[in-house]
Amino acid sequence: MADKLRNQQELERLQAKYVGTGHPDTSSWEWRTNIQRDTYSSIVGHRPLLTYISLAENEPLTKMRAQLIRKMIQPCGPPPPRED
Repeated sequence: MADKLRNQQELERLQAKYVGTGHPDTSSWEWRTNIQRDTYSSIVGHRPLLTYISLAENEPLTKMRAQLIRKMIQPCGPPPPRED
């Protein structure tokens, strides 16, 4: 029983610390946005990945980097309307 409680507390701590881990109230749009942002930031942060993408797109490295950074603003489009 103590293990379940400890696991639950650890999960809650991780969810509070890292936004991308989600929680029960996370919408699918928020989750997809976090995944896309993580992917774009990983590509921008790893030079070989960025080089590969820019070569595949036939774009200069700096232009591709700027495009990926711009895509991080709203990677999945505008948020859906809220239902209150």
